Amino acid sequence: MLSERQVDAYTDVLLWALKTARKKPYRRGDVILIRYDLAAIGMAEELHARLLDMGMNPVLRMGLIPGMEKDFYAKANRRQLVFQPAGEKELFHSLSGGIYLNAPDALTHLSDVDPKRIGNAARARKPLRDILDRREEKGAFGWTLCVFPTEELARHAGLSLKQYETQVVRACYLDEKEPVRKWESIFKNAAAIKKWLSAMRVQALHVESERVDLIVKPGEKRRWVGMTGHNIPSFEIFLSPDWRGTEGVYYADQPSYRNGNDVEGVRLVFKKGSVVKVEAKKGGAFVSKYLGLDRGAGRVGEFSLTDKRFSRINRFMANTLFDENYGGLHGNCHVAVGSSYSDSYSGDPSKLTKTVKKRLGFNASAIHWDLVNTEKKRVTAYLSAGEKTVIYEDGMFRY
Repeated sequence: MLSERQVDAYTDVLLWALKTARKKPYRRGDVILIRYDLAAIGMAEELHARLLDMGMNPVLRMGLIPGMEKDFYAKANRRQLVFQPAGEKELFHSLSGGIYLNAPDALTHLSDVDPKRIGNAARARKPLRDILDRREEKGAFGWTLCVFPTEELARHAGLSLKQYETQVVRACYLDEKEPVRKWESIFKNAAAIKKWLSAMRVQALHVESERVDLIVKPGEKRRWVGMTGHNIPSFEIFLSPDWRGTEGVYYADQPSYRNGNDVEGVRLVFKKGSVVKVEAKKGGAFVSKYLGLDRGAGRVGEFSLTDKRFSRINRFMANTLFDENYGGLHGNCHVAVGSSYSDSYSGDPSKLTKTVKKRLGFNASAIHWDLVNTEKKRVTAYLSAGEKTVIYEDGMFRY
């Protein structure tokens, strides 16, 4: 178990992240959703108390335990699968912030569930996510999330619980005397890199590694974002590209646990922006079905790079939040299939309508799945002036 001091430090960092992630300052009386898994109830209790002290109105929602979640997908009929409780939309329209504490007690409990059933439930909840997206675009909503160590995570990562806790503490800088000040320093350094990248007139990015040969076109009116407080930890700098400009081969050497499925060695071939071939060393049938859940599921919604100088994560953690921020020897890049992020739009996100999103190639989907590559790589930017420059190599931005 994390010590009381470590939980206090984690709470401090999450509240800093929540404030940082929202464009407008919070006010007393704002409604903050705390969504947590059972194993993280102690941390949820601490956040609840702190938010009350700040004059906020916390609303707590505990996630389904694994048995309940499996029963839901196994027993729910068509109507039950898409059922939404009365008042849910009203709550989401009133939310000013959200903190999500992920502490799974099972990672593969849904491996025998048809992905289409999971997809149907996800599509039914997409209108709720759309509400929060629109509120965030207007600066009225901010969110952050973290991972609380569990025996299940440690087991799948090949670590003892104590070793896993140590990794979490290091990754989140909870061992620093003043963790929030450390995150503020990282935030400042990342801002300089994002400004440098966004100032380039990039026509295309070429990603090359042992098993990756991929072209990604940022598209019009894009900016690089990241390290905005949305995730703790977060060291990635990313953009949501024009999905139509993706061509070539992408390979995820990091395993992934998705919707209760264990997936390894995913290889995707893109043509004219869409996945045309899927291969996987493990979980291939799931991947193929999952990328066919809707029209946008087999398209790119995000392209991301992590600089190893920021990240202290140096091993597989069996959790996407940590694995997509892997530093190690070579840093990482990850591609997310599915929905895009509107904060990558260089204009006013509140004016980014569905029509404008479609015209600019922002992808829409009920899913968002990060697939991570940690191989040694080079990323070359082809500029509008006909020049090219290497922006990322040896796990670091060439800033």
